[in-house]
Amino acid sequence: MIVDVHAHWGPWFFSMEVGAVAVNLAVMDRYGIDLAVVSATEAVVYDVRSGNRAMARVLETTDRFLGYLTVNPRRLADAERDLAELLPSGRFVGVKIHTDYSGSPVASARTRDALALVAAYDLPALVHTWDTTPLDLAQACADIPGLRVIAGHMGANGWRYAVEAANSVDRLWLEPCFSHTEAGRFAAVAAAVDPRRLLFGTDATLIDPAAAYGAVLAADLDPVTAERVAWRNAAELFRLDI
Repeated sequence: MIVDVHAHWGPWFFSMEVGAVAVNLAVMDRYGIDLAVVSATEAVVYDVRSGNRAMARVLETTDRFLGYLTVNPRRLADAERDLAELLPSGRFVGVKIHTDYSGSPVASARTRDALALVAAYDLPALVHTWDTTPLDLAQACADIPGLRVIAGHMGANGWRYAVEAANSVDRLWLEPCFSHTEAGRFAAVAAAVDPRRLLFGTDATLIDPAAAYGAVLAADLDPVTAERVAWRNAAELFRLDI
């Protein structure tokens, strides 16, 4: 069993032949990924309301996707309406916040308000992190009761800050996808944090899962930790019956 906690559905603004559900499923099959938690590219980079509704329609077509409802911290009224309207379907299990595309840094008042809203709905949030921003996300966890967050890309080139962040609070998880593969990066993180804080994420279909898959395999995890990374931690975080 493998659960990908960082995936996307829909076309990107790059020259890539992605967008169809069939492409997502073919990529998942190629790497043995059973279940993916996906956000709509349209919601992340363009129009959050139409993208979330498109995502809701796609979730009705396959049981191999679960959804992230995208929240733009600059449009919290829309976020509250989307949460009220779309969560009852039972197909959305978390929230996606992309701090760069929305121009809302993790430490900004807007994003802190968005994270407080997410915590009020008792949903985990996948938040884009880079450089030192995992530390800002850890501070948000410390300040907002009940907030559960995934540091997307585990800080990317700032993975050492992600280690510090994950060790400072007990409601922050890390996933490894990164467009610039760095040898030994995931192995070093896995050796330094509680194995219950590790997840598997690929950034598909923007990035081929081979990058994250190879990083995890190269870490040579013990069987218990490998199972936790592959699916068990995700099942616990998203409260999945799998």
